[in-house]
Parts: sequence; C-alpha cells; structure tokens
Amino acid sequence: MQLASAQLTDHLQRGLKSLYVLHGDEPLLVQECADALRAFARAQGYTERTVHTVFGAHFDWSEVLASGGSLSLFADKQIVEIRVPSGKPGKDGSVALQQIAERAQGDDTTLTLVLLPRLDSATAKGAWFGALESYGVSIKFDPIDRRMLPTWIAQRMQQHSLQVAPGEEGQRTLQFFADRVEGNLLAAHQEIQKLALLYPTLNPRQPSVLSFEQVENAVLNVARYDVFKLSEAVLAGQGVRVARMLDGLQSEGEAEVLVHWALAEDIRSLKRVKDAMAAGRPMPMALRENRVWGAKEKLFERVLPQIDDAALANLLQAAHKVDGIVKGLKQPDWPADGWQALHRLASLLCAQCAPASAQPRSGSTSGRR
Repeated sequence: MQLASAQLTDHLQRGLKSLYVLHGDEPLLVQECADALRAFARAQGYTERTVHTVFGAHFDWSEVLASGGSLSLFADKQIVEIRVPSGKPGKDGSVALQQIAERAQGDDTTLTLVLLPRLDSATAKGAWFGALESYGVSIKFDPIDRRMLPTWIAQRMQQHSLQVAPGEEGQRTLQFFADRVEGNLLAAHQEIQKLALLYPTLNPRQPSVLSFEQVENAVLNVARYDVFKLSEAVLAGQGVRVARMLDGLQSEGEAEVLVHWALAEDIRSLKRVKDAMAAGRPMPMALRENRVWGAKEKLFERVLPQIDDAALANLLQAAHKVDGIVKGLKQPDWPADGWQALHRLASLLCAQCAPASAQPRSGSTSGRR
C-alpha cells in the first residue's frame, strides 16, 4: 500500500499498521515521519525499540529475524527498526525482508519500520520491495522542487510562529531564503529554528513578522547543488540561478570535468533529437530514442522548436573548446580558468534555452561573455 506523506495523520487516526517502509533522499522528511510513527506507537504501548543498521553484503540477518519474535519480560509491544543506507539488502537480505513482510500480517505486538534511501527503478521492482509494499505501508519522499521551496519555508515558519512581511517584500524574503538553503532541507529546518530563537513571539496567536534584513542577516548560505539540478536550470534558461549553482559546485569541490560533461551532454542530446526530428521522427519518439524523459522531457519540448541548427553548431564548438580548457589546454578568446569557461558555456546555453520572449536572436552565441 502506498501512502503520501501528507496523508499520514489521517491514516494514523484509522489505526497503526504493523509495517511501514520509508524511502527517499530527504533525510529531514524521512526522520520526521519516523518520529511521528514512533510517537504514535509509544502512545499505543510500544515501549521497546531495537535498531538494526545493515552494512555490507555479509550482514547477519538472523538477529533481525529473531528480534521480531522476541519480547522482554517488561514489554508487551515493540518497535523494530531496520535501516538499509545503501538501499541494497543483498541476497540474504532480500529473503529476510520478504519473510519479515509476510510475518507482519496480523502481528499486533511488533511495529516494523524499514528506512531506505531513494531507490532506482530496478531496485523498486525487486521482490523484496514488492513484498514490503504489498504487506505494509510505503511512503516515498521526493525532493522539494525549487519552485515549491518558498511555500515550504513559509509553512515551516508558521509552525514556529514566524512569518514574513506581506506583499512583495515577503516574496523577496522567501526567494532569498530558498536560494540560501536550496538542496538542503535539514539545514533549512535548522535555520528556521534559529530564527525562532532570535525573534521569539510573545503571543503564539500573533506570529513574529520578519523583515528581509532580519532574514538576510541571520540565514547562512547552506545550499547544496548537484550537476543534474544544474542541467535542469540551464535548460530552463535560469541564468542567475545557474551562475549561483556553478559557484556553489565550485566551492563544494565538484570536478570541472563532471560539470562540463553535464552541460555538453545536454547540448549533444539537443543536437541528436533535433537531427532525428529533421529526419522525420516525431518529437516524442526522438526523445525516447535518445533517453530523454522526466523533467528534462518537458524542457526539451519547449526548447527544441526555438533553437536552430546554427546555434547548436556554435554550442557544440564551444563545448569542445571548454572540454580542452578543463583538461588544462588553452583556447583563443576563452578564459584559461576552467570554472570561468564553464560559466561562459552555461551562459551561452542558457541564452538559447531562455523562454522565447527573452531569447537572444539566432547567432548570438558568439563566444563572448
């Protein structure tokens, strides 16, 4: 059974199940859900708790299997927590988890929590995960999309009796806050807690109203970026955000060649799909054949009609030059520094991917920044 995290409170009002599977790459949301389940279970008399963390292929699953069937003399109910940080339980673990899932049916003395990271499609189709979903309740935690992050922050601030100023200043404040914590929800939560300590309200019915300056002075830059989100931002034509993400990746020590690969692969994919369409392939078929799907599929659908062959040729040539720069070679009329060259390449691609109303004219990818 699959359950959305927002439905958990209503679900628990109908009764606690014996098996829950929490999976996703948002540690804060997974932890909060697990805390809510534990708190509800404790109120129902689940007084004991054992935690098993699975490391390596040679983990001994016999102890996990035994803990589910044993209670101390001082407890009637227990919580058994199984953490698999890698998301790969191995052959023995697969068998054990299927046994645990089947045994959970009708067991009102043991609450089993299985905590997993984000699973790839192949793992999610495995027999062990299928058994967990079939016999228990599965809750998936997806990353908070950047567009929804200001709303998420505002809701979290309300929980701590905080709010931003109304109108344009408040929206600016939330956008600034989101820029500082993007990709790092746990840090965002901590920053909100810090604001609640710095600006406490004397009356919970009247939240503290924070100005832009108060938030700007208090919130640290704890954003975390990855090359996949960078790729989406470039294809969306978000130049300012892309520049900030590149600076963040540089400060985090990301490899220049990996960032270049992400940018160059998008350019090559645009060229391949464009060529396939010119050869008579419908766009959906050309996208599938070139393994473009998900969020990128929508971005490609918008960008492809507005980018011409000459612009793609210029971008391919620019990507080739930057490939040499990040490997230590020099190119005429290009920055010698790899990160400066990546900024320029990303800016050129952004200009072509920007919404049509803001897109530069064809041939503007001249190579100057």
